[in-house]
Amino acid sequence: MGDERVKAEALQILGLFQVLPRLVVFDLDYTLWPFYCECRSKRESPSLYRHAKGIMFALKEKGIDMAIASRSPTPDIAKVFIDKLEIKSMFVAQEIFSSWTHKTEHFQKIHRKTGIPYKSMLFFDDEDRNIESISKMGVTSVLVENGVNLDMFKLGLSNFATNFAASSTSKEE
Repeated sequence: MGDERVKAEALQILGLFQVLPRLVVFDLDYTLWPFYCECRSKRESPSLYRHAKGIMFALKEKGIDMAIASRSPTPDIAKVFIDKLEIKSMFVAQEIFSSWTHKTEHFQKIHRKTGIPYKSMLFFDDEDRNIESISKMGVTSVLVENGVNLDMFKLGLSNFATNFAASSTSKEE
């Protein structure tokens, strides 16, 4: 499925939900692309998972901001790959650095840069421990096993709508 078809399908999925995230945050390794940066060289040509670019195009068209939260011992390689894939301009924040904490530091920086509340964010990652720690911050977090795809995207939006409704109701009581 080409980027345009994925984009069209992702836009249809976005249309199913009345409440959408204000910011979608992606991990890089095994979430947007099928490898670890530290195992690659800057000279290589990276590729994204099949549905990743189409989903990003759909989010962009809908006016939903995107960011990257990635723990990497080689942030320079990650940044080169983002440039090569011509997706750098899609992100309002790129937090790519090595960290001993989970991804909480990345999210604190993203929150400071964007001013977007954690409950208005949706996060995709391939590591359980990141999903767990970021969920505790109030971010709807989705564990992806084979990268971001349309099924995971729909699941994420569905979970987001449920969590957002729950957090809004609990405040009114």
